Amino acid sequence: MAKKRLGQNFLFDPSILKRIVQAARLSPDDTVVEIGPGPGRMTVMLAGCVKKVIAIELDRELYERLSSELSGYDNIDLVHGDALKFPYETLGEFKVVANIPYYITTPILFKLLEHRDRLISITVTIQKEVAERIVARPGGKEYGVLSLMIQYYGNPKLEFIVPRGAFRPVPKVDSAVIHIEISQRPSVAVKDEKLFFRVIKTAFSQRRKMLLNSLKPITVDIKERLILAGIEPSRRPETLSIEEFARLADVLGEPAP
Repeated sequence: MAKKRLGQNFLFDPSILKRIVQAARLSPDDTVVEIGPGPGRMTVMLAGCVKKVIAIELDRELYERLSSELSGYDNIDLVHGDALKFPYETLGEFKVVANIPYYITTPILFKLLEHRDRLISITVTIQKEVAERIVARPGGKEYGVLSLMIQYYGNPKLEFIVPRGAFRPVPKVDSAVIHIEISQRPSVAVKDEKLFFRVIKTAFSQRRKMLLNSLKPITVDIKERLILAGIEPSRRPETLSIEEFARLADVLGEPAP
C-alpha cells in the first residue's frame, strides 16, 4: 500500500514504463541510479538493458519486499536510504531514471546536479507543471529561476505527458517525463557563477516589476548597469534570455565606473 507521507504514487502501466526507459537513451554499459523503485517493475526493465542498476528505496517495507523479489538479479544493487543523502560521489559515470515523489523534485534535481562531473543524464517523471517550468523559454509565465538553473547545466526536453489515471493512488495532477542531458560545460560562460544565480533569483523574486526596480537590492546604479549590458531597464525578468542574464551578471561584477 502506498504511503501518503512519502508521496508514493505507483506507476503500473508497462507501456508507459517502457516509454520512460526508452526516453532515458540507455546503453548496455550504463550504470543507472533509480530513485524510488517502488514495486520494482521499472527496476527489472532497467536491469534488462544496462550493466548495473542502483535502486534507492526509502520505504523499509518496500525495500524488504524488493530484497526478496529482486534477489535473482546480479546487476541490481538495492539500497535502503534517502536519495537526498546518497553518496553519489562514490560512483563512476551514471544516469538517473526515476519516478520521484513530487515533494522532493527540486531538491533531488539540485542534489544530482552537484555531481554533474559524473552525471550523464536525468530522466524523471515529475509533476507536469514543474516539467513545463524546467523546459520553459523566455516570455512565458512558466519561465523563471528553475528554468534558468536547469538550462544552465543541461539541455532539458519534455518527452511526454503521463495522465494522472496511470498512477495508484491517483494523484490530483498530471505528470510528465523529462530528459535532461547534462552539458560538459555550462550553457553560458559567466565570470562569477554565484553572482549570476543571485541576479536571477533577485530578479524573479519580484517578477512583475521592471528590472530597474527588482534588481535595486544588488546595486544602487542598476539603471546604468542595465544600459551598459544592453538591456532596457523597463524590461521584466521573464523576457531575458540566459545569455542576457549572463551578460548582466558580468557587468554587475565589474567595479563601479
